[in-house]
Amino acid sequence: MTLRSLQHIIPTLETSDGAGVRIKRSIGQRQSIRLDPFLMLDEFGSAEAADYIAGFPAHPHRGFETLTYMIDGHMLHEDHLGNRGDLRNGGVQWMTAGRGIIHSEMPQQEKGMMRGFQLWLNLPAAEKMGEAGYQDIQPEEIPEIAVEGSKIKLIAGTVVVDGQSHEGPMPDRSTQPVYADIHLKPFSRLALPVPEGHNAMLYLYEGSARLGDTELQLSAANILANDGDQISVNSGKAGARLLLIAGRPIGEPIVQYGPFVMNSREEIEQTLQDYRDGRLTA
Repeated sequence: MTLRSLQHIIPTLETSDGAGVRIKRSIGQRQSIRLDPFLMLDEFGSAEAADYIAGFPAHPHRGFETLTYMIDGHMLHEDHLGNRGDLRNGGVQWMTAGRGIIHSEMPQQEKGMMRGFQLWLNLPAAEKMGEAGYQDIQPEEIPEIAVEGSKIKLIAGTVVVDGQSHEGPMPDRSTQPVYADIHLKPFSRLALPVPEGHNAMLYLYEGSARLGDTELQLSAANILANDGDQISVNSGKAGARLLLIAGRPIGEPIVQYGPFVMNSREEIEQTLQDYRDGRLTA
């Protein structure tokens, strides 16, 4: 096993999306700032209702997938396929836009904390015009792996801990994503394998931690170099909570126009025409 090092850091940019939801965006804050196969990573979190109450009214997507992980709060998903899903504390929603989906994500609370993450995962060209789909994953379906008092919530992919392999509940994808929420107790160490060839990042959202001897930045995408097949993370005196996100790169051209992600300008123009003509979801 060879330890991966920290390559560079993408600090978050505070902005808003939807109808005015306050977010912190790292990957995807500009179209040139991506980590193949990941297009965007947003952190949202506020106890002020004004920061989230307007939600994300009905809007279209094509050509990628979204993974929404709710730590605190209650959000309702509805789409043109008739899907309706409640996203609550600890739950996950995986949505495949494919050739086209129109959906909304609206808060079901008027006060209190709403906190979580949304990740945009690109689709290869051969899959972009596939069927749209949607899946709710309840908290009790997500494995929690105990590691010397710390724990790992494994949302997607496979991790090996102490020689034992664990599988997340998300369906298999050609990009082979790994998505783990790691909770470390104070002054603890965790070593995990990361598949060779996968692009990977660590997103520290509470506490403090180091990758080897290098300090991780809080609320930032800490991008790992592709120089090994394992990570070693050490937490500080307050412990740490961080996401490990990794995936097999697609290596294809990306042309994005807002909520549409294709491989060429011509495909984007066709997508816009399809949307105007009501054929996006046909």
